[in-house]
Amino acid sequence: MSLLSSLLPSRTATPAAATPAAPAVEDTGPAIVPRHELVERSEGYALVVDLPGVGRDGLEFTVDHEHIRVVRRRDWRRPHDCTALHRETRDARLELVLAHHRSIDPEKIHAELRDGVLRATLPKAEALRPRRVSVA
Repeated sequence: MSLLSSLLPSRTATPAAATPAAPAVEDTGPAIVPRHELVERSEGYALVVDLPGVGRDGLEFTVDHEHIRVVRRRDWRRPHDCTALHRETRDARLELVLAHHRSIDPEKIHAELRDGVLRATLPKAEALRPRRVSVA
C-alpha cells in the first residue's frame, strides 16, 4: 500500500466516524464527504477541501496520530426581511476523515481557509522523506 493510498478516505459502507479506529464525533445526522483533492509531493502532501459558506468558526480541523479530520458545521439563517428562492448549499454536516498511519508530521502542518477553500500542507514524517545516500 502506497503512502498516498493510506491517506485516501475509506470507501466502505460504514461511515468513517463509526469505525472503531476513528475518533468520536457528535452525530448530528448524515454527513457528506466534501469535494477534496490530495496531491503527493516529495516533501509532503497538499490537501485542498471545498467548504462553501464556511468561516473559521464553523470549521474543525484536527490531526491525531492516525487521522486527519475536517468537519464543517454551518447553519444558514434566512434574514428576517427576505424570502429564499434558491439555495445551492445544504446545512448537512460535511466530514472528511483521512487515515495517515503516522506518515505525516502533525507539528508542521499549515492550514489556511480562504473564500470557502481549505488549503493544508501536510509534511511527511522525517523517517519517510527521501534521502540521498552517498556511495563510497
